[in-house]
Amino acid sequence: MDNNLTQKRIDFLAKDYCRGYIKYCGLQALKIKKGSFESQVLIGENHRTQDNFIHAGLMATMADHTAGYSAFTMVSENYRILTIEFKINFLKPAYGSALKCRSKVINKGKQIIVSESKVYDVRNKSEKLVAKGIVTMMVVPVENIAKTKF
Repeated sequence: MDNNLTQKRIDFLAKDYCRGYIKYCGLQALKIKKGSFESQVLIGENHRTQDNFIHAGLMATMADHTAGYSAFTMVSENYRILTIEFKINFLKPAYGSALKCRSKVINKGKQIIVSESKVYDVRNKSEKLVAKGIVTMMVVPVENIAKTKF
């Protein structure tokens, strides 16, 4: 198995990662390798709750989306990845200046890929693990998505 991605594929994944809702949230791709993906978001006031913590919805979005792209590194450009289930545990409140998410594929089948995401709160130049998620995804041929009517 080839453990490397081409620079063209890395560039595509980095750009594709931060479109639509994810761009709105401010998530950015950091490190991309076959089977793993790392992302970051710099925290603004719009990411916080009424109690000044970072919103759990942002952490869940980050865990899900970054896991999806760790899976996306494992398939060709002829396929897309769709989440079919995810579970997240929030371990402690997040309140720092940024979040980082590190996701890695833990099981790859022909049609189902499972990834683990760890979300870290960046506080005073240190990182604290604040959430951990398991995301199950389905591999879908591009032509099936193109046929979908919205």
